[in-house]
Amino acid sequence: MKLASLLSAVVLSTLSLAAGDYDALGKAMRHALPQASTVAVVCDSTSSKAAVEAISGALPGMKVIVVDVKGQQDMGKALTTLGSRHPDAVVLVAGDKVAGDGSSAASFLIQRMAAAKVPTVATTEAAVRQGAVLGVGPGTGGKLLANAKVAALTGVIIPPGASQI
Repeated sequence: MKLASLLSAVVLSTLSLAAGDYDALGKAMRHALPQASTVAVVCDSTSSKAAVEAISGALPGMKVIVVDVKGQQDMGKALTTLGSRHPDAVVLVAGDKVAGDGSSAASFLIQRMAAAKVPTVATTEAAVRQGAVLGVGPGTGGKLLANAKVAALTGVIIPPGASQI
């Protein structure tokens, strides 16, 4: 019984940490993309379930579309789905095993979304360097980062105080 209680406490504390990871990003998105009502998350939905729930919690009032990918081979299909669902932004899940920051799948997604004038946002500096418009969270040390070149391409207003990369 004690082991079950301990495991429950660990799981609950992990979920609350994950929730906090996206709160600052949600705030930055509301400022930079005030018209956004629908966001998409492209990830392996099974392994990134807690992150998807945290993203949904950090974006109250926004519709969150989850596009499930199990490998690189699913990225083309994901782009087709995104094209038909028309999200206002795409949120990257930093540790996702398929489309996480730094991966070739994330680069592919970021580039295609920017070409379609759909901004990508994230929680790490690596993603902003890859082409995500905004990044704030644990992977930025809590500092708001912006990619000015991609912001101009996608029509995103860079929030005051953002460090431009």
